[in-house]
Amino acid sequence: MLPTRPPKTKPRGRQPEHALTNAFVRNVGRAGRYCDGHGLYLDVRPTGSRSWVQRLAIRGRRRELGLGGFPLVSLKEAREIAFANRKLARSGGDPLAEKRRASGMPTFAEAAERVWNDLRPGWRNPRHAHNWKSSLTRFAFPHIGRMPVCDVTSADVIDTLRRIWHEHPTTARRVRHRIRAVLEWAVAMELRNDNPCDRIGPALGPQNDIVTHRQALPHRDVAAALAAVRASDAAPLVKLALEFLALTAVRSGDVRGALWAEIDSADRVWTIPATRIKMKREHRVPLCGRAIEILDAARALGDGNPLVFPTPRGKQFTGMALSGLLKRLEIAAVPHGFRSSFRDWVAEETDHPREVAEAALAHLVRNPVEAAYARSDLFERRRRLMNDWAAYIANTTSEQSTDAEPEPAQQGVGPRHPDPR
Repeated sequence: MLPTRPPKTKPRGRQPEHALTNAFVRNVGRAGRYCDGHGLYLDVRPTGSRSWVQRLAIRGRRRELGLGGFPLVSLKEAREIAFANRKLARSGGDPLAEKRRASGMPTFAEAAERVWNDLRPGWRNPRHAHNWKSSLTRFAFPHIGRMPVCDVTSADVIDTLRRIWHEHPTTARRVRHRIRAVLEWAVAMELRNDNPCDRIGPALGPQNDIVTHRQALPHRDVAAALAAVRASDAAPLVKLALEFLALTAVRSGDVRGALWAEIDSADRVWTIPATRIKMKREHRVPLCGRAIEILDAARALGDGNPLVFPTPRGKQFTGMALSGLLKRLEIAAVPHGFRSSFRDWVAEETDHPREVAEAALAHLVRNPVEAAYARSDLFERRRRLMNDWAAYIANTTSEQSTDAEPEPAQQGVGPRHPDPR
């Protein structure tokens, strides 16, 4: 019958030094752990196999490191490895982390690279992919990038985020979300057992940042802003794109990426596919008469390019092309702000239902029960709404003009009148 192993207890009294001999290591038969000194033990199993084990305090935590089996690792080699580990741990390093790194354990930066590559195909906006990676490179990698992903603790994450938590609250929240995504990947890959980001909120404390909305014009000033845009010396297609954006109340990226294949001029419909829209759901946009005129002008300038509003080089405009024009003209708004102007006009100046306005903005119904029954996109009612919006802008322009008498609105286009189509 094989002998039982004694408990793994630390020898009492002063720790021995070089207590074992080569002869003892070769010939010992009784199972147990035999201390050589300074945390190095010979672990003899009941089967007769021998291996080296070292006990160390690494960053305040008691750990055990396997140093290899005898005779592959001799007594002299085990002492040399143990001494190097003790020296590294005393200087604040982590011998266990170095061992894991050598065995293929990815660092946090390497894990983030893998997560980024996995997530990137699902992002429609290349700028988001760039920001996702660059924020970690700037704010997280200098502190935890070289650490094995399995060793990142809550204290490490808190120490990383506290530097920007109050100075740059929005960025800090995004970095926290992205660190959490990397560590959640590590949990899924069974590289660690928990996600330390789940319990850091109370330690970081509340953020006292003030929520600011994007600049938007009062709806009564939209017409004057568009008149200033038309009178500017900007590129013709940029001016057309900005007016088209205001008339359709869609997002800037949807206009800049608009394709002729999506436009049905005969039925006055612009169908934005789900792959290009934020809500990942096809969105039909009714086009008013002025929007059709803009498209005709853009077609004449586009020289056969599949994009409705291409750059002179045939590429898609950047967001700065539109926002930069507004800034240069000292118009206190951003392109996205025209959606807010439109929404305020619907609420303050019309009797159109809220549901129609929200559908025009391609907003999702938040209530899941209500969304399950709201199957219609209210297209014909939205067509009347967008015609009223175009008429409001045109009438406001006429009222602000000092060179001519206001012209009457076209039949069927003014506010609260149905579209004759």
